[in-house]
Amino acid sequence: MSYTVKGKGKFVARRRRHLRVRKRIIGTPERPRLVVTRSNRHMVAQVIDDVAGHTIVSASTLEAAYRGDDAKKVEQARKVGERIAERAKAAGITAVVFDRGGNKYHGRVAAVAEGARDGGLSV
Repeated sequence: MSYTVKGKGKFVARRRRHLRVRKRIIGTPERPRLVVTRSNRHMVAQVIDDVAGHTIVSASTLEAAYRGDDAKKVEQARKVGERIAERAKAAGITAVVFDRGGNKYHGRVAAVAEGARDGGLSV
């Protein structure tokens, strides 16, 4: 499986990193994939079963619970991780494979993973 991503810049580099990571990471029903998507303002976390091609649970800073929250972005990302862990455990999931989405494992992306671990998920 070969992909060609043309162009320059950090967005193309992120896309290239994500394709490289996705070649190795596959979510199964026993251990689904925890995908973290980061924008300048929001964080989205999804637990995906790649075999069935379904999103099992998701959490995001776009939810109503985060409106009016004056917390810093890293603190909000940690809360998203804790919320995704809570929802995953309710769905019967205890272990996930972490997919950083081509982003560096630092800051908000790392905070989601730490929040998920604190919430009881094995990441």
